[in-house]
Amino acid sequence: MPGYEAPVNVAWSHQNRSPMIRVPARREKGTRLELRTPDPSANPYLALAVQLGAGLDGVRRRAEPPEPIDKNIWNLSVRERRRYKIQELPRDLGEAITLFKRSAFVRDTLGEHVFQYYVAAKESEWQDYIAQVHDWEIERYLSY
Repeated sequence: MPGYEAPVNVAWSHQNRSPMIRVPARREKGTRLELRTPDPSANPYLALAVQLGAGLDGVRRRAEPPEPIDKNIWNLSVRERRRYKIQELPRDLGEAITLFKRSAFVRDTLGEHVFQYYVAAKESEWQDYIAQVHDWEIERYLSY
């Protein structure tokens, strides 16, 4: 959700806390990074497996990261975000499931069995959520 503490942009930075990855002060072999996207609803085992798989894939491919975005992304205009090629993370579980299902990388990393069961569980969770009438809807549309 934009405007809160959690990141919503696919970017990295040395000093800024608005991107999803932060690499604080470099310390050669002691350099660390903060991945700020997993939230308490994430399965820690699957999240860690995908993170490790992504890191290993990057090492194998000798991937180079894009330039860091050391500006406050919240303050950038839409045009500036496009210029820096900053993408947004999914806005809700429905969007996340759609992107997850398209990812051959995640499918290969987790294996077909885990991938299929996880998708089915999350689709069921999303269907349960969108089938509910929430207090906000009642207050907004049915209040007198």
